[in-house]
Amino acid sequence: MRIFTTARFLAIVAGLQLLAIQPVLAAHRQPSRSNSTLPRILTVEAQPLMSQVGRLRQALIFLGEPLPSRSELLLAKADAAKSDAETCRLVQDALDPLCLAAVRTHRDAAPAITISSSPPPLFEQGWRVMLVKVINDAGTTTPLSIRSPNAGPIAEAPAADVNRRWMGLAPYESPPLQQELSGLGLEYRIEQIYSKNPGINSAELQFSIGAEQRPGRQSGSPPGWSSAHVQFRCERSHPVRLRVQDSDGKPVTAAFVIRDRLGRIYPPQVKRLAPDLHFQPQVYRSDGEIVRLPNGTYTVNCSRGPESVPETRSLVVSGSPVTFRYRVTRWIDPSRLGWWSGDHHIHAAGCAHYTNPTEGVLPRDMQRHIEGEDLKVGCNLTWGPCFDYQKQFFTGKTDTNSRYPYLLRYDIEVSGFGSHQSGHLCLLRLQEQIPPGGTSDLHWPTLCLNTLRWAKKQGAVCGPAHSANGLLGAVARVSDTDGPDGLPTYAVPRFDGIGAMETIVDVTHELPGPDGRLVPAVDFISTMDTDRIAELNNWYHILNCGYRPRISGETDFPCITGERVGKGRSYVKLNGKLTFDDWCEGVHDGRCYVS
Repeated sequence: MRIFTTARFLAIVAGLQLLAIQPVLAAHRQPSRSNSTLPRILTVEAQPLMSQVGRLRQALIFLGEPLPSRSELLLAKADAAKSDAETCRLVQDALDPLCLAAVRTHRDAAPAITISSSPPPLFEQGWRVMLVKVINDAGTTTPLSIRSPNAGPIAEAPAADVNRRWMGLAPYESPPLQQELSGLGLEYRIEQIYSKNPGINSAELQFSIGAEQRPGRQSGSPPGWSSAHVQFRCERSHPVRLRVQDSDGKPVTAAFVIRDRLGRIYPPQVKRLAPDLHFQPQVYRSDGEIVRLPNGTYTVNCSRGPESVPETRSLVVSGSPVTFRYRVTRWIDPSRLGWWSGDHHIHAAGCAHYTNPTEGVLPRDMQRHIEGEDLKVGCNLTWGPCFDYQKQFFTGKTDTNSRYPYLLRYDIEVSGFGSHQSGHLCLLRLQEQIPPGGTSDLHWPTLCLNTLRWAKKQGAVCGPAHSANGLLGAVARVSDTDGPDGLPTYAVPRFDGIGAMETIVDVTHELPGPDGRLVPAVDFISTMDTDRIAELNNWYHILNCGYRPRISGETDFPCITGERVGKGRSYVKLNGKLTFDDWCEGVHDGRCYVS
């Protein structure tokens, strides 16, 4: 597999979304002029300024709050400007109208604060993204901190404070941004703001450069902090009830990407909690559930997995509850022909998932995702990250949150255990989750074959994960136009990854099954989430040596991709009712195709 760094991932997302939508930041209108209430700076070096602006753009797109089209045009001119001063002027023209405030640093003194005369609006029970302009006369490289006595968990507030604790504050400082200021004379920071109440709400904001972030709710200006008061306009939101039906009229769950006329995503991606995930633009809603939206006109992209025909619909919210209806249009339903879809490799923790307030997400959250993508079987594999929290959900049978024909089951990927150096393994249909000798993830066998010996005694169906990872040297002589006639190739792969590394040895072995009779050590190799040529090249060589592992489709959600579960999947042919055990047996027998 290709390893995607956060920066590369954000850059790809930035490019795709800029092509797909008319981008805008959280502003109630397109900015038409410079924000004259904020102080200006005449010049800084253009190259580091545009580099910081580029990282800012990527972060805003990732947060579902991209820049407005006018700002993008001004930034394009800034990038082509012939002088540092012209670049600096155009950047401020582009970004100042989107700012909540400007912060000016001073040596040995608290910063000077200028509040925008027209701060972008908030909306009830939702998060908004705003910019903060930093004029760094002191050249400091310590963090910018913002806090407020009006912000914080309501449950922790004294009774007298509950009414004034109406907002939430959270900076966005994750890659490609960083917590510390750069020291450049001009840069822009991202602040995320939540509003509990509609209407006009006042807040005291306290700003500091490098001061200790002490807990407390004091008003005024504590040492090292500067205070300013802001009045926010908080738009009221209204419930939108979703009526969702499959093509046969039965109530189901589907995926919805909701954008307003300015391109902002709802519910806002920042600070989403499960089952809504911050790294996805879509939310999954079942028939009768709601989303809350402020007044406005929206486009809604509706879908239900790759067997449905995606639709784009309009929605208008104007001061009262609304009902939005979506009936799935299918181009095919393979289950009616006895072909049942499944993704043998998804995760509820690790990679793009958060670790707070829970360590990953719960079974009911993963169940919603597989139903929303019309994925009949979801193999939820517990692995290294959050192992000791997630292991509680293993039962050795289908999870109780399953609703036929959507089956969720917890099993294991041997990854992050300190025992996966010879390749990662997907272990399906286990009866015991942990080998004897321990209760966690640190005492497993070092070699895959020894892990497979333990799993095969339980009747498990097993195979390597993301099979092409480490085998990309094998595609060196095959171009995209060669097609299957270019396989197998004889370029020796590097064998330096975490895919089907030990498989070329393990596939030659047979191990005792539950009844003591010998069975193949490897049942399948994984496909559809790494390089196709390398996946098939590995498989064809193994087949040409006389061994018969099958192939199965996986996603490795949300590691190789966080887009959605079931992007890579297997369709298994069954003659009777779908069961998890029979589906796994269909993969073992090769009664499946991948897509």
